[in-house]
Amino acid sequence: MTTERKRLRVGVLFGGRSGEHEVSLASAASVIRALDPEKYEAVAIGISKDGRWLVGGAGQKLPPDVLKSGQRVMLPGDPTAAALVPLGEAAGQGASRVDVVFPVLHGTFGEDGTVQGLLDLAGLPYVGAGVLGSAVGMDKDVQKRLFIQAKLPVVDYLCVPRSDWERNRAATLKAVQKKFRFPVFVKPATLGSSVGMTKVAGKKQLAAALDQAAEFAQKILVERAVKGREIEVSVLGNEEPRASVPGEIVPHREYYDYAAKYLEEGTRLVIPAPLAKEQARKLQDYAVRVFRCVECAGMARVDFFLERRTGKILVNEINTIPGFTSISMYPKMWEASGVSYRELIDRLIELALAAQREKQRTKYSIELPAGAGGALEG
Repeated sequence: MTTERKRLRVGVLFGGRSGEHEVSLASAASVIRALDPEKYEAVAIGISKDGRWLVGGAGQKLPPDVLKSGQRVMLPGDPTAAALVPLGEAAGQGASRVDVVFPVLHGTFGEDGTVQGLLDLAGLPYVGAGVLGSAVGMDKDVQKRLFIQAKLPVVDYLCVPRSDWERNRAATLKAVQKKFRFPVFVKPATLGSSVGMTKVAGKKQLAAALDQAAEFAQKILVERAVKGREIEVSVLGNEEPRASVPGEIVPHREYYDYAAKYLEEGTRLVIPAPLAKEQARKLQDYAVRVFRCVECAGMARVDFFLERRTGKILVNEINTIPGFTSISMYPKMWEASGVSYRELIDRLIELALAAQREKQRTKYSIELPAGAGGALEG
């Protein structure tokens, strides 16, 4: 007599209140399609642009359908429930249980530690970095400070608080022009996918670029423009992370902006990147060091510049929830390293469950000896 193995209910969480909302939908669809139906039952959970949580009904797995007509739900911060509670007309009906969550969110309110904090309160295991790693991974200013402290090479940069820019525009323009020669890149410090980013060729364009970046974040990053190759490395693991073979982005535009990433064809992904063995080894070493530096977990993609003039490797940033379509760089680099897309998803779910078991070993309260309560009350 055989017993049917229980399938894990995997909540694939996508959408969100972010400038990168659309980017996550394709990634989520790829993850849902790749989940092994023998092992997992996919639960499609969408977050609309105005912040409503929606869960797909029977047979409703595609992200656009879920966001259009899914059942409205909420996730209570109650570790005894670990379920999505129906709202609206379905309020009072049975909750939808979830065993593990696979966040495929990008940017604000998804990749920055906010959702991760809610999942921790709800007692649910989830794929990827925790609150701290996610928050630092989203804040390019703070992560660069940590990289510098860890003696990792970074691009010269200046962080401008939006309040400083709005309070004294002339002083900010002067500070940028004193520190850098043009061209420079100006971008929001807490957003990804090149949203709000501008390459500034001269001082006449600088104010408009700062204004645009300020629309998307409370901090603005100004960086020296590097003439070089764009190299990326995928990292996988918890306490013992390992790095994939490096890949190279060869954009068809002047640089790898939002249009080159998502709207137009022509950008080439070269995997493995044509590098000397020592360069590849150093990039992999740096990637693991970056991963550990921000206390990441599960997965991340680390982006580098390889400067043409000097041959110097510079850390650009870490992405704690990288693009996850079957043709995205993160899974493609692992595929070139011998890990298939489906195997990668299996491994990430295993890492999420392992991380949750480790959290559960931690004590969050103390047991007082008999009679000690009265002394505390007094």
